[in-house]
Amino acid sequence: MTQIVLATGNKGKVKELAGMLAPLNIDVVAQSEFNVPDVPETGTTFIENAIIKARHAAKLTGKPAIADDSGLEVMSLAGAPGIYSARYSGENATDQSNIDKLLDVMRDTPMISRQARFVCVLVYMRHWQDPTPIICQGFWNGSITTEQDGNDGFGYDPIFYVPSEQCTSAQLSKSDKNKLSHRGQALAQLIPQLQAQV
Repeated sequence: MTQIVLATGNKGKVKELAGMLAPLNIDVVAQSEFNVPDVPETGTTFIENAIIKARHAAKLTGKPAIADDSGLEVMSLAGAPGIYSARYSGENATDQSNIDKLLDVMRDTPMISRQARFVCVLVYMRHWQDPTPIICQGFWNGSITTEQDGNDGFGYDPIFYVPSEQCTSAQLSKSDKNKLSHRGQALAQLIPQLQAQV
């Protein structure tokens, strides 16, 4: 079984990716299992930040690494919170404080102007000096609701409305979310390339 380090401490992301990669006989281990500290995300794009995180994890563990950088882009807010999604409400942000801030900022935004999309960039590095990392991107279009609904998922899922399913992301089953989501789409691109590598 191939072991790949996942360059995140986010338990939700570890669980989601580990479940999706299990059929490939890949053991996904969170970087925290190797005492790898978080690295400052100094990039200005999802791609830059994912590369920074994958390189850091691969360097400190000596193992191949996958990094995920993802977030929510709201069109009427010029793409905010974007790369700052996880800390939108400040340094000690929680999922709930981020949701509260976004709903407050969009309080007077009409339904017609609440379009948003989740973005996910996955980067796979064979080793920390890998000159050709695999980069995959997924996008999931929807809109921001005016109030929370649903108990599953994490992050902004309770306020991300999925038109095709007529519910929020937090109301979807895990398997439906994996099929539709930005992370699911990025992973669908990554899997055949990983199969060729591992």
